[in-house]
Amino acid sequence: MKSKIYTLTGDDGTTSLVGGKRVDKDDVRVEAYGTIDELNANIGRLAHVSKLQQDQVDFVHKIQNKLFNIGAYLATPSDGTKKPIEGLTGDDVKEIEAHIDALDNELPPAQGFVLPAGSLTSTRCNICRTVTRRAERRVVTLAKQAYVDPLVLHYLNRLSDYFFVFARYSNFSDQIEELYWDKNA
Repeated sequence: MKSKIYTLTGDDGTTSLVGGKRVDKDDVRVEAYGTIDELNANIGRLAHVSKLQQDQVDFVHKIQNKLFNIGAYLATPSDGTKKPIEGLTGDDVKEIEAHIDALDNELPPAQGFVLPAGSLTSTRCNICRTVTRRAERRVVTLAKQAYVDPLVLHYLNRLSDYFFVFARYSNFSDQIEELYWDKNA
């Protein structure tokens, strides 16, 4: 028998963490993994509504899986020990760096601060970039209260760089001229 999606247990403004502990829905931990979830949803839209090549879609899906690992990790309260995150390694950060380098090698140098504009794919990348930055801020806040494996922040920091370069690459590929910040506009 299929279970109901609604449990009524959150009607009082609380939710359960992994392990059953109940916390307020605006708890710093919930904010952190909730923003990771929001990021993942935006990445899913990027992958399926934009014109991406299959290798790009495959990599974006891999990112989504890594973000689920991060979300599960963040939704699990710490028992005071420094537990590493399962399903995420330094090699995952290096893989993002390799993708950044491959895309960036195709691009001309930026001529200033690039405005988040251009193609549909580019603008979606920029949305993913800004949500990644917000997720990173939420994780930093959580890390001030509980142990968070530093690899989570390394991954998120690199991921926002990836979306920035991917946004530029998308405009370049679509032959859309980049717009630069003009402080006198």
